[in-house]
Formats: sequence, C-alpha cells, structure tokens
Amino acid sequence: MSYVVDFKNVSTVGLESSPVADALAGLRANEARYLMNKYKHEFTVVPASESQESLDYVNRILKERDIAFAAKPLETSRFQVENIQITYVFYEDGLALNVMYTIDDPKKRAVGFKLSEGMEVPKELEGKFKFATQKSKLAGTIRGSFFVIKGEY
Repeated sequence: MSYVVDFKNVSTVGLESSPVADALAGLRANEARYLMNKYKHEFTVVPASESQESLDYVNRILKERDIAFAAKPLETSRFQVENIQITYVFYEDGLALNVMYTIDDPKKRAVGFKLSEGMEVPKELEGKFKFATQKSKLAGTIRGSFFVIKGEY
C-alpha cells in the first residue's frame, strides 16, 4: 500500500519499527518538501516488501563500492522527474539512501546517504565517507554524503 508523504504534518506511518522513527519521519518529510519545491513532485513511498525490484536496483549499484547494508529496508520510492530517475530507500536504522540517475548525462549520477538525527554512522559506511552536516526544520541535524556512480544501470 502506497503512502503520500505529507511534509506539513509529519507522520511515522511505515517507519514505526525504527528506533529513530520520529527523526526518520522528519528526514522523509524533508525529502518530500525538497521534491515538491524543486520538481512539483508528490513524494509517494511503498513498503519495501512490495518493491523488491527497486531494492535489487539499489543493491546492484551499491556493489560498485562493496556496500551491503545489514539494516532492514522499510520503504522505497522510484520515479522519474525531468530527465532524472530517482530511487529512495528508507532503512530501519534511520538511513535514507537516494539514487539520482540522469538518463542523458553520465556525469550526473550519484548515490546519496542521509543519516537521521540520533543514529550512528552505519558500519558499512564508517571510514569510507566524510559526512557534511545540514540543519532542517523537519529533520533536525542531517548528516549526508554521496558517491558518483561509475557504471551503467
């Protein structure tokens, strides 16, 4: 069952099993607000149990860096705006991952990681990435990093 993320009234729907559910819900709402403001796209997520194809796609890309997350994926979203295919995965530990894959420009393809306030850096990312910090009214302090995708997906 899909869920349209409301960034005005933040809800933990679908994220209740996360130890940082409130912060992860704020992070998800922050992404929804960004997508609405930048692309006029209504951000809709589906349970990870209903989106194996999206999870397989993300996991193939993560293999470029030998990353396989132990945390349970809770929700995903996959859509296209303009010339960009975007895939999100929200994990139980509080990690939000997004893949931005431009169709016509191989130089603008990346995987982004955002950590919910209160969560530790996942061991799969420790020492491999430096995290920048940003403040968000919806999500508190967000730590983020990324890597550029080299392969074709």
